[in-house]
Amino acid sequence: MNLACIAIKNRIVTLVLTVVMLVAGLMVFSSMSRLEDPEFTIKDALIVTSYPGASAEEVEQEVTELLEKTVQQLGELDKVVSKSEQGLSTITVTIKEQYNKETLPQVWNKLRQKVSDVQPYLPPGASTPLVMDDYGDVYSIFMVVTGDGYEYHELKRYVDKLQQQLLQVKGVGKITTFGERLEAIYIEFNRDRLAQLGLSPDMITQQLSSKGLVVDGGRAKLGAAYVNVAPTGGFDSVADFESLLISDGAEKQFYLRDIASVKRGYSDPQSAIIRFDGKSGIGLGVSTVSGGNVVDMGEAVLNRLAELEDARPIGIEFGYVSLQSEAVTEAISGFVISLVEAVVIVIAVLLLFMGMRAGMLIGFVLILTIAGSFIFLEPMGVALERISLGALIIALGMLVDNAIVVVDGVLIRMQKGESARNAAPKVVSQSAWPLLAPTLIAILAFAAIGTSNDATGEYCRSLFQVVMVSLLLSWVTAVTVTPLLCVLFLKPPVQNDAHRDPYGGAFYSGYRAFLTLCIRHRYLSSASVTVIFALSLWGFSFVEQSFFPSSTRPQFMVDMWLPQGTHIDKTHENTKEIERYLKQQTHVTHVTSTIGEGGLRFLLTYQPQLSNSSYAQFLVSVDDYTALSELMPQVEQQLSQRYPDALIYTAPFELGTGTVGKIQARLSGEDIGQLRKSAQEVIAIFNEDSNTKAVRTDWRQKVKVVKAILSEEQANLNGISRAMVAQTIRESFEGVTTGVFRDQNLLLPIIVRADEQFQADISNLENIQIWSPIAQKMIPLRQVVESFQTEFEDGIIYRRNRARTITIFADPTEGTANELLARLRPKVEALTLPKGYTLEWGGEFEDASKAEEGLSKTIPVFILAMILLTIIMFNSLKQTLVIWLCVPLAVIGVTAGLLATNQPFGFMALLGFLSLIGMLIKNAIVLVEEINLEQGEGKPLLPAIIDSGVSRLRPVAMAALTTALGMIPLIFDAFFVSMAITIIGGLVFATILTMVVLPILYALIFKAQSN
Repeated sequence: MNLACIAIKNRIVTLVLTVVMLVAGLMVFSSMSRLEDPEFTIKDALIVTSYPGASAEEVEQEVTELLEKTVQQLGELDKVVSKSEQGLSTITVTIKEQYNKETLPQVWNKLRQKVSDVQPYLPPGASTPLVMDDYGDVYSIFMVVTGDGYEYHELKRYVDKLQQQLLQVKGVGKITTFGERLEAIYIEFNRDRLAQLGLSPDMITQQLSSKGLVVDGGRAKLGAAYVNVAPTGGFDSVADFESLLISDGAEKQFYLRDIASVKRGYSDPQSAIIRFDGKSGIGLGVSTVSGGNVVDMGEAVLNRLAELEDARPIGIEFGYVSLQSEAVTEAISGFVISLVEAVVIVIAVLLLFMGMRAGMLIGFVLILTIAGSFIFLEPMGVALERISLGALIIALGMLVDNAIVVVDGVLIRMQKGESARNAAPKVVSQSAWPLLAPTLIAILAFAAIGTSNDATGEYCRSLFQVVMVSLLLSWVTAVTVTPLLCVLFLKPPVQNDAHRDPYGGAFYSGYRAFLTLCIRHRYLSSASVTVIFALSLWGFSFVEQSFFPSSTRPQFMVDMWLPQGTHIDKTHENTKEIERYLKQQTHVTHVTSTIGEGGLRFLLTYQPQLSNSSYAQFLVSVDDYTALSELMPQVEQQLSQRYPDALIYTAPFELGTGTVGKIQARLSGEDIGQLRKSAQEVIAIFNEDSNTKAVRTDWRQKVKVVKAILSEEQANLNGISRAMVAQTIRESFEGVTTGVFRDQNLLLPIIVRADEQFQADISNLENIQIWSPIAQKMIPLRQVVESFQTEFEDGIIYRRNRARTITIFADPTEGTANELLARLRPKVEALTLPKGYTLEWGGEFEDASKAEEGLSKTIPVFILAMILLTIIMFNSLKQTLVIWLCVPLAVIGVTAGLLATNQPFGFMALLGFLSLIGMLIKNAIVLVEEINLEQGEGKPLLPAIIDSGVSRLRPVAMAALTTALGMIPLIFDAFFVSMAITIIGGLVFATILTMVVLPILYALIFKAQSN
């Protein structure tokens, strides 16, 4: 069945379908979902459990260990990492790579069930574990609402109303706030006053807790109906608290207002604070519904905000930390421009070398193929984003390969005197199936990334999907639309001489002479190529290695860590000073600060820092991302000098899957002291290298703890227990929650604590009065406490897969992480660790290893499939060997290109090399197939080899040239530059060598005679 004959015979149908595909493709393109980067599933969930009063080690042993043991029973579990700190357990559960966003909800349900089952076995005082499976949610809009001159409750009321309005906008999935302050009712007493009156704080808390309860008065029969009986006496206002009567247990009663102050206020200290350009505010994160269009949702939200502008009070302002709709629109516009530039370059090359009509014809088929691809990609869930549009640019040269072969074949036959009507079906009949096999091989070269289950594979999957669809469609258009267009638009040459040699020009004659010379001296030629190949392998050792490059996002991060245990108020104070410094820097436009924890996840690659009062992060926006290379080290150096007690470091946003700390050494073992000792040895090695910065551990410094040494004898005599001492101390400083106050839909905790003057001085510990049940009066705490001792203990304990693990982080000041790791790794691994202690490397090394491991599982399968397809096509092991011996030649051009441009060989360059294999095999197959055709016409082997090289020179060279030149726009993209250089260098050099070396190898292996 000749597809060209069918298309030509039914030309009206073919033309109509062509127009329909072109128009439909453009319509689908305009409506496709748009993203800045492709989505990948964050397979993490958090289990958060509070255990007030417990040390980090007690939390680890009594809460974390129990939950980890349960979580480990999940068959879907990949790893479990826990953080145990004073009063809090946070467990990060990571699921295996093969589970995606469709199957993860079932896994999270199983996780919740297992956590629920273990809850009764948690120690008294531990909260119900909270499973947070939305940890990976990305907020397309992250904004800060500020209000100079407004009280917090006024700002909060406006944000609540705004939230209700935005939730009604089409495309909005969820809205989350950040940096909210929780309200509470504070009952603050004077301990000396209570002691004088013979009252204890417990008497107050008991009265408050009973008053705040919701009680059931039951129902009574009233005629034929039942009516509820509801006793009064609860709290309806702050004034009701002040009028509460407190009994001393005998005859006296006191109003609460006479012995304590009552106020409604905000939680102190705050757990998280957010600021924008020096103003405190409330963060607002808006996420898109699953499968929604980020750009459409963002524009809809902005339009709604514009409609609500008149209702916005004067002084309340919006600061945008991240607005993905604008970033996506800008990124997509940039990529579309690059795509158009690449198409124009390819068409210009075609016009130059193929002539006006042939060039325009192939250019139209190229545009048709691209447009038609969108029709099939959209139902597959492929969005317009960095990878998918980049894949189209990568595929451009290959998309014209098939059309070039068909058009070139028709032109050659027309030069020999045939009409286009006769030539087109013959060319398609001769080349359709030989073109399909190399097209499939080119697709298989990209298949490894398309079938990889890891996060990197998921991130890059659209690369394979786009190449697969577009290449298959290019073959279809080449054997149907292209021959019809040849018949309609190609004109016969002016001098229609059937005896004129179409390969008689100087270009072909020069190539023929050079190829003949090389084959005549085939052994010398082979030796020369072997030497060049060996030199390229040696040169490759000088190519830098990396994983993913930094983003061109005009924003960078500044992380500040004060000593562990620093109060959030002190962190906040330093933050204000640093904000003022940052705002004074050239190119800086906005500064967003989060204190106490990282912000909302506004990018997939952004990993928010877990809660820590000594931590602050600054998101610094600039007017030009090229200024980051100079600005970041300057900021880091100056701030580190200003705040010597703080660890301050800068970092750009990363492309790819992202990681915190490019260099990570993980030490695991049982004894905390030994782990810290070994970690210090690693830190010393890291600090010895002048190219390291931000050297730190996740366990951080030990924290101060004041321990009350209880006198058992005196405590027993006064009827006082350890729990009573702890309760009394907590009441005096932090406060004790004793109930809730209901204010409409709000539940405000009622907190009983000593007055602010008492809280401000820790030396008041000795002056605390504690109630003695035996003496029935308040006595000084020092009567039952021998002494107060200040000690240091671990404030944070991390575990990985149930083993205590301390991680040492570092980042390179310049160069790549791989270079730094190559220097540090031998020294660290030379350390002697005690038996039972292990060292493993994380960070970029681990991410790259996982990505390469994911590819390594599938690459051999697809390489084998490509080889088998080649064997099936030619039914010859020798010809298959000749074709595949040309593949290593790509290394010559790759090495030369990367060294010349000083680009690292990263993950994208690796993908470029894999795709290069498919391109080279495709070109080699075209050449070998032509040799078979020449021999089939009765030519001797050597003339057949030479004539095949000459006849295939233009289509092979054109395919390589269009692919290489089409890559030029990607050279200016930070993400694709290494891939573009790999393909350009490898393809240009390898194609030149292939057109010479393949004929030489063919002559060698098949022993062609030189006569």
